[in-house]
Amino acid sequence: MSPRGREILERLRTGQTLVFDGGYGTMLFAAGLLNGACPELWNDTRADVVAGIHKAYFAAGSDIVETNTFGGSRLKFDEYRIGDRTRELNVKGARLARAGAPAHGYVAGSIGPTSRLPLDYALDNGVTDEEYEVTFREQAEALAEGGVDLFAVETMMFPQEATAAIRACRAAAPELPVMATMFFQYEESHDRDRTMWGESPADVAKSLLAAGADVVGMNCGRGPDRAIVIIREMRAATDAPLIAYPNAGLPVTTADTVTYELGPEAMARDYPALLDAGCNIVGACCGSDPEHIRLISEVVRRRRRRGGEAGP
Repeated sequence: MSPRGREILERLRTGQTLVFDGGYGTMLFAAGLLNGACPELWNDTRADVVAGIHKAYFAAGSDIVETNTFGGSRLKFDEYRIGDRTRELNVKGARLARAGAPAHGYVAGSIGPTSRLPLDYALDNGVTDEEYEVTFREQAEALAEGGVDLFAVETMMFPQEATAAIRACRAAAPELPVMATMFFQYEESHDRDRTMWGESPADVAKSLLAAGADVVGMNCGRGPDRAIVIIREMRAATDAPLIAYPNAGLPVTTADTVTYELGPEAMARDYPALLDAGCNIVGACCGSDPEHIRLISEVVRRRRRRGGEAGP
């Protein structure tokens, strides 16, 4: 394992809590990204904006910041007819984040879903496990070439796609740790959280770890209130490091504008309970910005001081 990758896992093993970053779509749309446009193209055409987002999250207190490569697989890029730019845009994305990282900062290579259904569920031409693995391996190799410290397989909805991505990361760069998170829906009628295909948080934690992930958890979803429940159920099933970066509540659509329920202060209020539930890495997802992360990082710093925990 790479020295920086080993350092991340060692910090988690010794009880340290790390801060992840916040939303990228939120920041890119605020900077002018149009609906339906490819965010990863900005790694080339608006590199200054992307670099500014990375720096803003580090300045807000993030220990780990992601690359702007969430939709960076060839299967996803093919929708924009730029599949031949897969390596280029992922390498550039990794290098932008790396260039903005302070000495103590880590860079996670973001790998999101392909938006293509697995063969088992598709009504037309679904994707086989082997096809998922090939496309994710290509992306992971480019991210490793660009200098990431670990991988963040995130917002996965299908178990086949999630486990294929983890295997691909392991094959592409065995020296880098892998974080893996899934999207959960809150089923109000049953008062429970499940993936789109019915897996419980405990089942997800076990399956992602069995596939080779080092850190598992949830992201996106309803908000920190449900993240607390999900992490508590995962913690009951495993001693492995857990991560949560939920949305800033539910989206609120007004005319052509989408905002989210929770401002920075309201969101941060739930984070002491999220840490108490057993979470080792905390951040935020859709609807959040550097101010959300600044207040979340303050919660973590207070916890570090109280426990005598080391960290920048």
